Amino acid sequence: MSQSKGRYQQNLRADAARVLFQILEQGMSARECLPAAQQDHNEKDKAWLQEMTYGVLRQLPLLQHWLRLLLDKPLKKNVKVVEHLIMLGFYQLAFSRVSTHAAVSECVNACVPLNAIATKGLVNAVLRNFIRQDTAQNLPDNEQVLSGQPKWFYKKLVDAYPDNYKTILDAMQVKAPIWLRVNNKYKSTDEYCRLLDEREVAYERQAAQHQGIILSKGCDITTLPGYDEGWFAVQDGAAQLAAGLLGSQPNDRVLDCCAAPGGKTCHILELQPDIATCVAIDIESSRLKRIEENLTRLGHQATLICGDASKPTSWWDGQLFDRILLDAPCSATGIIRRHPDIKWLRKSSDIDVLVALQSKIIDAMWALLKPGGTMLYATCSILPAENQLQISAFLNRTPDALLDDKFENDAAQKPGRQILPGEKQMDGFYYARLLKA
Repeated sequence: MSQSKGRYQQNLRADAARVLFQILEQGMSARECLPAAQQDHNEKDKAWLQEMTYGVLRQLPLLQHWLRLLLDKPLKKNVKVVEHLIMLGFYQLAFSRVSTHAAVSECVNACVPLNAIATKGLVNAVLRNFIRQDTAQNLPDNEQVLSGQPKWFYKKLVDAYPDNYKTILDAMQVKAPIWLRVNNKYKSTDEYCRLLDEREVAYERQAAQHQGIILSKGCDITTLPGYDEGWFAVQDGAAQLAAGLLGSQPNDRVLDCCAAPGGKTCHILELQPDIATCVAIDIESSRLKRIEENLTRLGHQATLICGDASKPTSWWDGQLFDRILLDAPCSATGIIRRHPDIKWLRKSSDIDVLVALQSKIIDAMWALLKPGGTMLYATCSILPAENQLQISAFLNRTPDALLDDKFENDAAQKPGRQILPGEKQMDGFYYARLLKA
């Protein structure tokens, strides 16, 4: 291997170790730190960094188990990042096709750009012991560790889904597919599929989402037909259900609450271009920019407001809405397979805080809804406290709120529809449709 090739490889592994350190030790999200690590790499290397980082996050409890077996004592703060480098080595040896020699030698070399030259011998010894002792076959008799989930979340899943939690756990460890939503303002779904056929891009369609296409393998989205022209958006199949369930009609005044990054806002406008007004709010101005970018690319217009959904008096103009989509802030536990850093950034105590915030927002938004109007409550969570229990409590305390039993087995005791990860290749999602008497 040439010197330049070796330097290139070692920086790649060092970058992956730094990202893992930032997520697991400093509480940064992958959306914050991964793009920064990827910026000096080509597309292939960017994909490698994401795959390796997400792979370690998916298998973290098992990798930590092996680390405790082979590392005599935890490393000190100034070289703590090396523990994450070692776990990256474990992941490559146990779960990837990289050669044994490359996994060991390049991880050892990565100690240099990590400013941990003194640990090169340690990294070499630990990884070689991993190979020599066939540690990858040393699986603990602990279902939580093998599930890849933190203890708090594992327990909540078992409690909530005692009959099928294992199926859910398996689905959450599988890499999520890429869903597209065809922008029918410009192309019908059939027309866009013909364009993909011409490019020999493999895909499949789902009947429930007439604009939805699932790509058969990953690709650079920006190279697909019509990206710059706004012919499609990237949006999971479960999220694509929102606009249809909201059911906006011509001349409706519509509010998309907690709207960033704007995928559902755009879909609402695509399904019903004749609504009178579409207002999208979000509490963070930086996230409003994402909505604006998506609206511009996809050729739509909406009124954007930076505001706190729990305090509408600070931004609301006093006009009631016919339809409100409340995509409530949540634990995001339904999209862990797509963003595995989520499960390590959340704590059990976060759920009670989120439930209280959701309750405050839904009450505030209900006051903005016209009599006879419709509110669609949505989360990308699979925890009952944020979903069925939240809506049941709201119905109990709100005399003029009625459940629109739109879903099979929809009832006040267990309202709405809970989509579980992997169901028809969708993310975990929850919907409840409410009518104001």
